[in-house]
Amino acid sequence: QGARKVRLDGDLRAVLLEAPGRCVPYAVIEGVVQSVKETLSSQFVENCKGVVQRLTLQEHKMVWNRTTHLWNDYEKIIHQRTNTTPFDLVPAQDSAGVTVRVMKPLEAAELSLETVYEKFHPSVQSFTDVIGHYISGERPKGIQETEQMLKVGTALTGVGELVLDNATIKLQPPKQGMPYYLSSLDFESLLQKQESSVRIWKILTVVFGFATCAVLFFLLRKQYRHHRQRQHLRQMQEEFRQAQERLLNTEGGEILKNACVVCLSSTKSCVFLECGHVCSCHECYQALPEPKKCPICRQGITRVVSLYNS
Repeated sequence: QGARKVRLDGDLRAVLLEAPGRCVPYAVIEGVVQSVKETLSSQFVENCKGVVQRLTLQEHKMVWNRTTHLWNDYEKIIHQRTNTTPFDLVPAQDSAGVTVRVMKPLEAAELSLETVYEKFHPSVQSFTDVIGHYISGERPKGIQETEQMLKVGTALTGVGELVLDNATIKLQPPKQGMPYYLSSLDFESLLQKQESSVRIWKILTVVFGFATCAVLFFLLRKQYRHHRQRQHLRQMQEEFRQAQERLLNTEGGEILKNACVVCLSSTKSCVFLECGHVCSCHECYQALPEPKKCPICRQGITRVVSLYNS
């Protein structure tokens, strides 16, 4: 968005002469591709001329995934060669005679190449080869041969550093580390494409940010609950200790001797059978969960006999 849009016309040289250091650090310029000297000819298509040629051999095969137990497609570039020749950007209507030399096109973050030839060569397999491929877990499908070119006469949008070097105007990668573009899209379409990409990354950042905050919230909430439970347990232990001390200090410990082991306040009034323990008051016996078990030995209570002290 901050790139300065300049026109490829007779005023371009004057604009660069007025710029500091005869340089526009980040500029947008649109023109048509024109070779400087000789052009590159397609190896497969007649009368197809270009300035950038990329030949690719790509291997296609199926690989057995031992985790999912499925055959997955696998692609690998086994050979790639890129040929270039110097080229300029010229106005669509060649009237002003102004040209811009494009430098280091292969360093562009987006270099629009047109696929002019594509052919898939399937692999021929015998029966023994098929058996060997199933054993090894790899099944070759074939080789795909592709030729891509930046053809002469292609409308190109360049985004980069524009500099006047002696009498030559050059478009080159920016020194500030900003992206360098050579795209067949017009500037508005290229800008919308980059904004869509940025929007997707922003959405993913927000989603993962909310997910991280939610995980941290649940972890902190869990730790807070554990802290509250430990604090409550310590408080109950302290109250139990204080109750024991009060009972020990009352009537020479006689009350503690006959106190219910559950509430430590009422006197024992029940005999549990068949174990025979005398350890609880009638109210605490009623509060025991089903099936009722002796608080001392954890044996099941089949019968209760009331105890009366005279």
